[in-house]
Amino acid sequence: SEAAELPAERKERRTWTVTEDIVLISSWLNTSKDPVVGNEQKSATFWTRVAAYFSASPKLAGCENRDGNQCKQHWHKLNEAVCKFSGAYETATREKISGMNDNEVLKLAHEIYFNNQQKKFSLEHAWNELRDDQKWCELATSKSESSSKKRKLADDSHSGARSQVNECDAGVEGTSCPPGVKAASSWKEAASLWARCV
Repeated sequence: SEAAELPAERKERRTWTVTEDIVLISSWLNTSKDPVVGNEQKSATFWTRVAAYFSASPKLAGCENRDGNQCKQHWHKLNEAVCKFSGAYETATREKISGMNDNEVLKLAHEIYFNNQQKKFSLEHAWNELRDDQKWCELATSKSESSSKKRKLADDSHSGARSQVNECDAGVEGTSCPPGVKAASSWKEAASLWARCV
């Protein structure tokens, strides 16, 4: 009965090698670019295909196979870090000072990443594989644009109220605004309320 109470032994966790990372990236890119199937497939099917492509790679001959779930989890972890580093690299490129070479920009990108994430970026090999791929760049850009749109909408809803308050405060001394300007939910309402102030 004591043996029945012990949980099944877990397999020892295997770390992903640089070669496995590169083969996983290649597997993801080739599977997602498949003109016959493309991305119009269920997640489980997609990752099963990625794992099959991954396992079939001659670069991994003699290595233990990874299943679809392992590939999916590692891809998401790897992709998130590479996306963050790409953002740091774009920032470093914008901050580039005349005379800086590419290695110095890359070093600055590593510093920016470290300052933002409080850890070193150790997936430069993955970034080098993905950075120039059109499919990945489109997905990474659309992901960052959608999150920045959400942020912008949230910021606009807060800053809209602030700008209305500031415009109201900037009016002629002694003029009091009608109640509700601060709480106006749309620009049109605020403009009509302001018109009554003046």
